Amino acid sequence: MKFSSKCRLCPRLATFLDEVKVDHPNYFAKPVPSFGDAVTSFLIVGLAPGMHGANRTGRPFTGDYAGELLYSTLYKFGFSSSAEPLDTDGNANTKLTLINCRITNAVRCLPPQNKPEPAEIKMCNDYLATELSLLPQGAVVLSLGTIAHQAVLRANGLRAKDYNFAHGAEHILPNGLHFYDSYHCSRYNTQTKRLTAPMFHAVFNSIKDYLGSAHL
Repeated sequence: MKFSSKCRLCPRLATFLDEVKVDHPNYFAKPVPSFGDAVTSFLIVGLAPGMHGANRTGRPFTGDYAGELLYSTLYKFGFSSSAEPLDTDGNANTKLTLINCRITNAVRCLPPQNKPEPAEIKMCNDYLATELSLLPQGAVVLSLGTIAHQAVLRANGLRAKDYNFAHGAEHILPNGLHFYDSYHCSRYNTQTKRLTAPMFHAVFNSIKDYLGSAHL
C-alpha cells in the first residue's frame, strides 16, 4: 500500500492529530513519511512519531532525545552526512542526508500517550510491508523496540513466537533479510541505563560489519 500523509484510516489517531494541530498550528501533525532513499540496504523501524519530535518536524526521530542518539550513531558509522538532525532554528536539518539507510516507524501517526492500539499497528502494517518489499536480497532491518520487532514480523507474514525479541539479537528471515533488534533509544531507556550508547553502538557495529562483508 502506497503511503500518504493524508491517511486517516485510524479514526482515533486522525482525530488526535486534528486536536494537536489546533494546539500547535506550526507542527507537521500528519502521518510522518519515511526518511532516506526508497531503495536501500538498511531499514530502521521505530515505534511512532513523538509529540515534539517527528510530529513537529515531519521527519522520523527528529526533534527529540531518541533522535539525538540515533543520528549521532548513524553519523559515527557512516550512515548519515551529519550528527545534527536539527538546524539552528530547531527545524529538520535539510542538509542532512542518509547514506544507504532509511528510517520509518511501525505507526506513522502520533498516538495519545505514545501508545498505539493493536488495531492501529495492524492498520499501518501495510505501509511497512511495502517498505520491506523494496529491500534487496540480504538487506538489514533494525527494529527499535518490541512493537517495531513484531510489526516487521507481521509485515513478513511471520509469527512473533518464532523470533524472540532481545537486544542485540540477529535473525535471518525466510526471505533472506537480516533482522536485528535493539532496545528503543528513548530517553527513558537511556536514563534508566537499560540502553547505553555503547550497547547501541555495538548493534550498529555488527550491522556495519555484515553490510561490508555482504557488499551491500
